[in-house]
Amino acid sequence: MTSTTGQARTYPSRPYLAVSAAVFRDGRVLIVRRAQPPAHGLYTLPGGGVELGETLEQAVMREVREETGLDIEPVALAGYRQMIARDAAGRIERHFVILPFAARWLAGEVSLNAEVAEAKWLLPAEIGALNTTEGLAEIVAAAWQRIAG
Repeated sequence: MTSTTGQARTYPSRPYLAVSAAVFRDGRVLIVRRAQPPAHGLYTLPGGGVELGETLEQAVMREVREETGLDIEPVALAGYRQMIARDAAGRIERHFVILPFAARWLAGEVSLNAEVAEAKWLLPAEIGALNTTEGLAEIVAAAWQRIAG
């Protein structure tokens, strides 16, 4: 997850709010593979932390632009996810509340930053074959209903 403040988000004193986007273009969704923790090596949606003073929509547009170079239009929330990771001693190492958006691609071609190792435009049905973050297929399905409906 991107942090423009450089603030470490490990061993937090509180949960962090994050956003992500299921970006659709021509019936396909953009899936990225993380190059760094958290979720290193897993396929997921582009996104990251909400900064102070940003609306959720501003945050998701910024995060997608930073990670992929794309301009998007957030359409609607597509659910929520909670990510709580504990270390070997049982201490909370990371805690994120993630609000995924259904979004439409507006402009640009994928240009990855250092946080993303790979990006693919996939049919939603193709996601099941990937090693993904928990619940990704369900979030993409919910997002597609909001876009197509």
